[in-house]
Amino acid sequence: MLPSNWSLLVIGGLFSGILAGFLGIGGGTILVPIQIALGYPPIKAVATSSLAIVITAISGSIQNWRMGYLSFNRVIALGLPAVITAQLGVEIAAKIPSYILLTAFGLLLLLNIYLVELRKRLSQKQGQNQEQNFNPFLARIFTGGVAGVLAGTFGVGGGVIMVPLQILLLGEAIKVAIQTSLGVIIITAISATIGHAAKGNILWTEGIILGLGGLVGAQISTRFLPKLPDHVVSIAFRSLLAILSVYIFFQAWQQF
Repeated sequence: MLPSNWSLLVIGGLFSGILAGFLGIGGGTILVPIQIALGYPPIKAVATSSLAIVITAISGSIQNWRMGYLSFNRVIALGLPAVITAQLGVEIAAKIPSYILLTAFGLLLLLNIYLVELRKRLSQKQGQNQEQNFNPFLARIFTGGVAGVLAGTFGVGGGVIMVPLQILLLGEAIKVAIQTSLGVIIITAISATIGHAAKGNILWTEGIILGLGGLVGAQISTRFLPKLPDHVVSIAFRSLLAILSVYIFFQAWQQF
């Protein structure tokens, strides 16, 4: 790794950590494009992102726990199925060509734009005492399982899908869903990291630098989450996702 890349990795990690605390995501939607822009192979970027997310998610969850906002029962219920499905995601990422992996990641970024808006709409309806028609046990298996696949395949924590699914299927409050999601991401990211490490895909130095930047960012955002208007963060995040998706599709075309 060139020393000139260090500052960019630190800034990228810091930004991903801030998003992790605000939105309950692991930050891989930022970490993977940054590494690809710096010239790292897609599979290496995905794997290294998983390592960085472990550090970021632990940092944010410790802060949530200290503030009394973390439920271990909720985290474990979603995390157990995610451990298994994250390994499935690792196998998928290892077997598909780079341009397909990038194309799928670009589509995931576009899906995230819709999911952030969906989360906003669901949170606005929570005061209406909606009846939940889903089996809680099956809903938790499905939510955690989907998050695990995303974590292993794309190097993301899976929070971007866990937050709206918790609101929709389990009737959780939005801030509870965010805080639980960040805790589950520890489990999904560790599982994905182990799988990628076994295949030799992780760049350890880059991952630690990104993770330490994320550690600082997560500490900042978890402290300010109750104070910052959600629409401010969601608008900025969706705009960024749109830009990143265009860049990722361009990279996929080049590799094709």
